[in-house]
Parts: sequence; C-alpha cells; structure tokens
Amino acid sequence: MTACRPAVAANEKIPFVDLSPQWRQIAADVMPDLAKLFDASAFTLGPWVERFEKAAADYLEVSHAVGVNSGTSALHLSLIAAGVGQGDAVLVPANTFVATAWAALYVGATPILCDVDGDSWAISVADAQRRLTHAVKAIMPVHLYGQPAAMDEVCSFAARHDLAVIEDAAQAFGARIDGRPVGGRGLCGCFSFYPAKNLGAVGEAGLVVTHDAEIAERVRRLRHHAQIRRYIHQELGFNYRMEGVQALVLLHKLRRLDGWTEERRQIAQRYLSGLAGLPLELPKVVNGDHVWHLFVVHTPERDRLQHHLSQRGIGTGLHYPVPLHRQPCFARFDFDRNSFPIADRNAQQCLSLPLFVGMTSAQIDAVMAAIRDYFGASA
Repeated sequence: MTACRPAVAANEKIPFVDLSPQWRQIAADVMPDLAKLFDASAFTLGPWVERFEKAAADYLEVSHAVGVNSGTSALHLSLIAAGVGQGDAVLVPANTFVATAWAALYVGATPILCDVDGDSWAISVADAQRRLTHAVKAIMPVHLYGQPAAMDEVCSFAARHDLAVIEDAAQAFGARIDGRPVGGRGLCGCFSFYPAKNLGAVGEAGLVVTHDAEIAERVRRLRHHAQIRRYIHQELGFNYRMEGVQALVLLHKLRRLDGWTEERRQIAQRYLSGLAGLPLELPKVVNGDHVWHLFVVHTPERDRLQHHLSQRGIGTGLHYPVPLHRQPCFARFDFDRNSFPIADRNAQQCLSLPLFVGMTSAQIDAVMAAIRDYFGASA
C-alpha cells in the first residue's frame, strides 16, 4: 500500500537550515533601528550592546552579561578570568565542536578529553573522575544540541575537587534545568550567536555571563585590549568587542525567542512521534528543557541515509563526524584514542535533520516520509 505523499512540490528542496523566515519576522522593526545606529556611529560596543547585555542578563537570570565577538572568545576570556593558565588542565567532552578545546589551548592549558553520556551526549562525570589529575583546574560541560548537561552532578563533582565550572552553552540559549536557565550555574556561562544558532546574530557574536562582579569587570577589560582607562593597558588584552549591529539584531530576536523555541519544540515532537518505531535512534530529553538547536539521530547506516535524503533534495548535517580525540591537531597529546567509545559511536552514526523556525508542516512530513521510505516503512 502506497502512503500519501506530503504536499511538497517534486522539485522543492528542503534546506538543512533556512534563516530567512526569522529575518522576515523582524525586518520591519530592525531597519529603522539600524538607521539610528548608523546615525549614532555606534558600531563597536556602545548603547545597543549595553541594552542587549542588560536584556540577556535578565532573560538568563544572571547578575552580569558581557558581549564579545564570538562564542570562542567567550570561552577564552572565561578561562583567563577563572585563573586557568600555563601548566593547568581542563576537562572537556570529546563530543563537541573544537572551540571548546581551543579555549584551553589558548591559555596554555591542556585539554583533558572525556567521554560523554550515552543519553544526553554531554560530558560523563564518571569518565571525568577517572581522568582527573592534580593539574585540572576547570571543567567545561557542553549543553550539546540544546540539551542541558547534568549540572547538579557537574557542580557537585567540581565542588569536591575545587574546579571552576565554565559552561559552554553555545547551542543552548534559553534551555533550562530545574527551572533555571543554563549558563548561570558555573563561574561563567558562554554563548555563541553564530547566525544559525537559536538566537543568532547577522555575523559573529558571543556572550559571557556570571554572578561574580569581579569576573565580569575583568572580562569587560580583556575584551577591549585590557584597558583600565584609555591607552592604559593593565595586562595582555584582546580585540574581542561586540559590534553594535549584532547587539541590535539580537535584541529584536530575543523578544521573539520564546515563541521560536516553542516552534522548535513542536517540530522536534513531530519528528519524535513520526519516526518512532524505525530502526533509528532518536534523541532523548533527559536533563531539563531542551531547546532543540539540532535534532540529531543515530544509525549505523548514516552515510547511506544521508545520501538517500540528499537524492530527495533534503539537506542534513553532521555534528560532529570527527571527535576531538581523533582530530589531527590533538595528535601530540598522550591519551588512549580508543577510550572514548560513546563519542566514537556518535561521530560514526550522527545525522542532523532539518529543523528551523519557519519550517512548514509539509517540509517536516516530507523529511519523515523520505526516512520511512529508506527503511521500507509506511506512514
């Protein structure tokens, strides 16, 4: 029996991500404000950055928010502010984007890679405990794909061993655990506003959040060449300033974020229901409120399924096909590359399906129909 096909034109391609629906929703409000920003020449830092920092701090329920030029810079400055440096080590999950580990290398520390939990794909505290050394000064849990890490467990572990907790929340703006937004449980929380993120800029931008006033003040100095006053530089600083244009757009998007997050959750629920029962491992919601930056499935037939979807005009992504312990840039580090079984499995089997604000019901149905067809299943 042939299943009914969704109402998508035969030649219509479904992108992995499409940011244009977001822009169409905010364009009429953004353009007049852009004119004001240009009139004020408020291109670097300035009033729009300050307004966004205040709005983000309120939304994330933290005392301080400091805008920077990328999520990677946020991680870098947070480790400096935490006092991590040459000769120290930082616990980092092996299943994450490389920027998490870059931050440790930038400050002269060694990233100690850890395997991940089999359900949340966040750092395994049990594995971190096994790899702990006296050199470790911090742990960097990653709220991967929009799902919070097990922060109670992470913070308890960190407290026992006097470690700074730097939350990599680059993919999880607005996610909550125990009713609290991620980013505010550790010493610092770090966010990325790369355009494709749930809260995305129109270029690069990032944010450091903290409850510690001294940490916030130091990060503010460091992002601006470490100036304590104009042309007086107290320490090595960086040009990590947030642009006014990015802050302006982020402010407009932040006002719509809750609605967009609910839309993402509805799409994810459609996938979870419509793909249930297939020989496909679906993501689990195990820690708090997932915001579904990515919808990642797992199958040993990943490459063949991805090719099948591509032949149907459906875009997909791979997050992340080469785990950190198998990256060439980490070849100089002495660790057992076969001691990360879950991260290796994720890398070999992960496939990210299309999920974006403005995705139509017909597009969702078309993706699911193509996957069912691959596995020989009817609707």
